[in-house]
Amino acid sequence: MADKSAIEWTDATWNPVTGCTKITAGCDNCYAARFSERFRGVRGHPFENGFDLTLRPDRLAQPLAWRRPRMIFVNSMSDLFHKEVSKDYIAKVFDTMEAADWHIYQVLTKRSSLLQKFINDRYRTRSAPRHMWFGVSVENEQSSVRIRHLRKTNASIRFLSVEPLIGPIGRLDFEGISWVIVGGESGPGARPMDPRWVIDIRKVAFFFKQWGGRTPKANGRLLEGKEWNQFPMKLPRAPKGLDSRAML
Repeated sequence: MADKSAIEWTDATWNPVTGCTKITAGCDNCYAARFSERFRGVRGHPFENGFDLTLRPDRLAQPLAWRRPRMIFVNSMSDLFHKEVSKDYIAKVFDTMEAADWHIYQVLTKRSSLLQKFINDRYRTRSAPRHMWFGVSVENEQSSVRIRHLRKTNASIRFLSVEPLIGPIGRLDFEGISWVIVGGESGPGARPMDPRWVIDIRKVAFFFKQWGGRTPKANGRLLEGKEWNQFPMKLPRAPKGLDSRAML
């Protein structure tokens, strides 16, 4: 768990699962895989097994120890809805998110149909709590089917992570979508992003993360001369010295 994340749209990361498998074109240059594989075979390192899917039950309760409210990106180094992660284990992650409800959780997946099924089974008669945001990754028009699954999910806050944006998305229906993050690809072999693709999807609360390039910061964050740092709701912050749960 990282208390200070370098990811612009979150405060911290929490990884009760690490590792994944590539399933679409957006995975080709995955930063998490590239980082993890650097340490494969390093005995005692958290990524000794590289990017192999690994459950981390010792991390399940970590958000409960963080008293100050923050936004937490869940599984920045994996996908919680990977088919090899059991429903029972996913339920334990949700138990923690429900218990430590002074945080905001940002849950992002490419396995949109599995997200839809799990959420709708767990919250059959109501929407998921508002402090739990659920999103899908969309990198081009072919992957936009995930948005349909997301829209059918019993979530209060739904968002799209359009990163890496490697092709035009086409005409999208933003009904039921509260937030869109857009970013270009970064790292070796990064595929360029056309500005027209970005402007076409600036419809709801909008966060422009980066243009991408050889490094994430290579081409900056300005779009039409300004930074776009919008969020779907006002974010809670605890005044200094005040227990965060007293704000609820």
